[in-house]
Amino acid sequence: MDISNTAILTTVANFELYGKTSTLFPQGIQKYIIDGRDGMHGIYSIVYMMQKLKNKGIHWLIMADEDVVFTENKLIFSLIDKMSNDEIIVCGVRDGGAVLHRKENPYAINTFFSIINLKEVFTIWNKKEVLKNQYIEEGEFHDDLSGLKGDFDPKSLYEPYYCFYFWLRRQRKKALFLESKMCDDMITNEVYYENKKLLCHTWYARSYGVNKKHTDRINIILDANGVESNVEADYKDIIIYKNQWFYIQKLIKKYFKYLIMKLNK
Repeated sequence: MDISNTAILTTVANFELYGKTSTLFPQGIQKYIIDGRDGMHGIYSIVYMMQKLKNKGIHWLIMADEDVVFTENKLIFSLIDKMSNDEIIVCGVRDGGAVLHRKENPYAINTFFSIINLKEVFTIWNKKEVLKNQYIEEGEFHDDLSGLKGDFDPKSLYEPYYCFYFWLRRQRKKALFLESKMCDDMITNEVYYENKKLLCHTWYARSYGVNKKHTDRINIILDANGVESNVEADYKDIIIYKNQWFYIQKLIKKYFKYLIMKLNK
């Protein structure tokens, strides 16, 4: 496939970990970063992404957190081929039932890893309409959940970014949910495509280099995949976006919300 219009985006809260895991990212494609150290993540990151990546000529966008460790990165392009051939607009792992410690909504994808047909999303993108989709109606989705091994809550609205995936599905866009298996540490999960392991997701990115338990656990996975302890990303080839006003804007919104609550008492 032509990979010139494919890119990978990471919203980074831990640049130390990103410096290691990004060396395993799919090769030959543009890497983007959204600086998430000030709380820019989830739906905020998605909205900001849609603003910054407009007119970049990206067709397929891979979204992968810095605690994602690719184990067979070339497989990503076979997955994109399938999405193209089957007119699938988004793929990823369910946020309920697929990872044992994620017991939330099985109809939405967890943003630790997904691929979207960004070119098609841009043709229908409407920020206001997307944000109105943070709800779930009983029986509106008809996924077969019988094969899920973990617990889940089909009514959960736990993650504010669910609205993005619900919106896509309500636009009658096809979603592909990938298989997930737990690793021996019962925290890390592996993601599979065509019975081949595509990646590991270690979770707890913010704890890397801070919490010894999670740092040691993640280092074992990095070492098993050939990542040297002193390796670092080559940032000269990476485009980094940071919303300088995000934290202040968030504080202002929080303050006005507090005032309104006080006035309504």
